[in-house]
Amino acid sequence: MSNVSNVGSAHSLGEAIERLREKWAAITAFGVLLVVLGFVALFFSLVATIVTVTLNGVLFLIAGGAEIGIGMHSRTWGRFFFWVLGGLLYLAAGVLCIVNPVLASVALTLILGAALIAAGVVRACLAFQLPADQPRALVFVAAAVTILLGLVIVTHWPLDSVYVLGSLLGLDLLFHGVGWVSFGMGLRPSA
Repeated sequence: MSNVSNVGSAHSLGEAIERLREKWAAITAFGVLLVVLGFVALFFSLVATIVTVTLNGVLFLIAGGAEIGIGMHSRTWGRFFFWVLGGLLYLAAGVLCIVNPVLASVALTLILGAALIAAGVVRACLAFQLPADQPRALVFVAAAVTILLGLVIVTHWPLDSVYVLGSLLGLDLLFHGVGWVSFGMGLRPSA
């Protein structure tokens, strides 16, 4: 049963944006912070890669512990075995990421490159399946860019592995920050 206090009032995107107008400076400052962090991650991409892999290791450990905990409550041996095995694999990956983040970054970078190539191929296949009257060009461009990025990562593997994940994190933060700055500046009241 849902408890809705404003049953009769409809919310609109325009009203939500109007409520955000007074916070335009904070939103813009958040975007600037992300841009700065993006540049820092790009400049220190090795450190950013190690931090990213280490954080993933911690998350793997938590997930592994949770899976083993769930497995302990399983009612059948088959489920118990698979839950515990999955949890142990997560724990092993977590330990590897924490103990040797450089080696783990090599493995994760190869997986990332292969996944990008596969995702690009799937996007291209899906683009071919779009109806002829639908614009497919951007889907093909997105597929080609994804495949190209995957190929660049795989062809430079393992030499550039210690920089790829940190660089991608930096680019993500940079573009995400630019988006927030643009949004915040768009909310700024005109003088």
